Formats: sequence, C-alpha cells, structure tokens
Amino acid sequence: MKQLFGFLFAILIVYVIYFDLTVGTLPAAFTQQRVDAKIETTTVKSKTDIPSFEAKVKPGETVISIVEHKLKKPLPVSITDLINDFQKLNPSQSPEKIQIGSTYHFPDYSK
Repeated sequence: MKQLFGFLFAILIVYVIYFDLTVGTLPAAFTQQRVDAKIETTTVKSKTDIPSFEAKVKPGETVISIVEHKLKKPLPVSITDLINDFQKLNPSQSPEKIQIGSTYHFPDYSK
C-alpha cells in the first residue's frame, strides 16, 4: 500500500512540474507587471468609425484588461459596449476566445 501511495505521489509531482513549466502558476497581476513594458500598440484606422488601437495578446490578458491598461484607468463605457465595439472591429472573433500571441483591434476610448 505504501508503494502505491509513493507511486501516485511521484506521478502528482511530475504532473505539477509539467503544468508549471508549460502553463505557469503565476497570477496574471504579477505577469502583467513584467509585460507592461512589452505591450505593442499602434493607432490604426479601421473600416469602422470607431477609434482603435492594435495590440498583441499576452498570457493572462482579457479584452477589458488590455483596454484598461491602454487607458490607465477604468473603462468609461459599459462592458456590453466594449464587447460590441470589439466585435465590430474584429467581426470574426469573439472577445471570450481571443488567443495568446494573436493581434487584434481594440476600441480606443482615450479621446
């Protein structure tokens, strides 16, 4: 019985190490501090009349966090308006399913 528990414990340790190396276990706030200097944004004229900027999604980021980081303050619009504007700027993309490493257009509410 001790050997079974020892074997299961060893498998648990291997899984934890694998998960930590592939996905990571640091909270998004900590990784955000390291990423702040790396955010690449440019002002872009899109096909809509919504002012926007382009940003590459980093791990732990959401549409809301990216827009709030750009503004350096809380959202001046409702979340529903943000979602609608994001979908107008990125017609084939759902805000809930943005991919890490991909670049999207985000509404710019700084003006």
